[in-house]
Amino acid sequence: MFRTLRRALCAVAAALLLPLGAGAHAAHAADTAAGAGYWHTSGRQILDEAGQPVRIAGINWFGFETANYVVHGLWSRDYKSMIDQMKSLGYNTIRVPYSDDIFKPGTVPTGIDFSSGKNADLQGLTSLQVLDKLVAYAGQDGLKVILDRHRPDSSGQSALWYTSAVPESTWIANLKAMAARYQGQDTVVGIDLHNEPHDPACWGCGDTATDWRLAAQRAGNAVLAVNPKLLVFVEGVQTVNGVSGWWGGNLMGVAQYPVQLDVANRVVYSAHDYATSVAQQTWFSDPAFPANMPGIWDKYWGYIFKQNIAPVWVGEFGTTLQSTVDQKWLAALVSYLRPTSTYGADSFSWTYWAWNPNSGDTGGILKDDWATVDTAKDNYLTSIKAPGFPGTGGGGGGGGGGGGGTTPTCSAAYTVTSDWGTGFNAEVKVTNTSATALKSWKVTWTWSGSQHVTNMWNATYTQTGTTVTATNAAHNGALSTGASATLGFGATPAAGTSPTVTCTAT
Repeated sequence: MFRTLRRALCAVAAALLLPLGAGAHAAHAADTAAGAGYWHTSGRQILDEAGQPVRIAGINWFGFETANYVVHGLWSRDYKSMIDQMKSLGYNTIRVPYSDDIFKPGTVPTGIDFSSGKNADLQGLTSLQVLDKLVAYAGQDGLKVILDRHRPDSSGQSALWYTSAVPESTWIANLKAMAARYQGQDTVVGIDLHNEPHDPACWGCGDTATDWRLAAQRAGNAVLAVNPKLLVFVEGVQTVNGVSGWWGGNLMGVAQYPVQLDVANRVVYSAHDYATSVAQQTWFSDPAFPANMPGIWDKYWGYIFKQNIAPVWVGEFGTTLQSTVDQKWLAALVSYLRPTSTYGADSFSWTYWAWNPNSGDTGGILKDDWATVDTAKDNYLTSIKAPGFPGTGGGGGGGGGGGGGTTPTCSAAYTVTSDWGTGFNAEVKVTNTSATALKSWKVTWTWSGSQHVTNMWNATYTQTGTTVTATNAAHNGALSTGASATLGFGATPAAGTSPTVTCTAT
């Protein structure tokens, strides 16, 4: 809501920053985790093709909806290294905003750096072809993708799903084209039909020109006619029965007027919620704040989940985290979204806004160098992250450890995720291989060459000569039997031969 600042102020590339990736990808081995195939719904749950519950715990990566016509940050890094880093941080889904401009013939992206081998396979491609590459690589890494029709064109958001320049017929035609483009590629699990409908958009008023619920039914049925296996994500509006909230964040109308599609079990309702860095709302100044917030969320969208009507996905939420109010808001929202004993393993799904540091009113998970993680923000989200999904790639790994018995033991697998000759990214996956829970772990390896760690996430480290010792972060040291945690890092120069990693547990 009120997001005139949110979209990037940076257009075409500024100075190049920390060249963190390109080149070969050692694909992650698929595992037996839930999430395979297309998804459907049952009550409040999202289920995979085998009927196992899944939870979206992801990140927004914007740019295709802007005049760059591509995700931002590629002026600084290779897209593969970005996706690798998202995975290493524990995000399992990417929400990708776009505008209808990318369907115009010949629309090409701007602001991509191709030097030093970065983004080499994107050279000469249209925006849609670049999107194909991102989807394919995300699938290899085991991330799912939700496509978000964010704007009719790159100039800005619209209150309604259509404008004089982009009529409803164009909106629906392009949604169908997107569904057809990725048919059979179950990395793309669904489409968010339109971002943040707001006044004069209504819900249930019956006016076909402004009733967003009716429009969502028309568009959702058109999408499902092309690919009946997709999920249809439907955001709220701003005002229902005189009660206003965030743009796209008011789903009070669902109680009386649910979205009804021709294919059952495909609707996921999407709410947006923000802090004071985006705009003030009356509930922030309530003397009871933040204890009043669960009741606010229940009223606007939480009831849909709690009454087992349908799954709820908080498609956007974010803050600069600068004010005390915003810190309390984020802590309260994370607590609200966390699985509880009341609902078993069921919980809300979410994608945080945003990966990008150049979101004017929220900032991002990445800092301004497009490489360093804002650990303060990321750590808030740790307790609501969710298991990853099987990837489409193969290979990877090496490591040590083993065991069982009462003494805690662990194994560690070292995987180079991208190598561009003058630097590389890698990850180490630590797994509790014992019959008892771990309190903490550390891993050690020695490189055969001159490699040197430049930055690391999800662990702290020391390096002496060619030997690196990495110790768990505060949020990922405790591991139950069979559970895993992953640290990631960037290093220079080239990767060389993968070392053997020793894991020690307590």
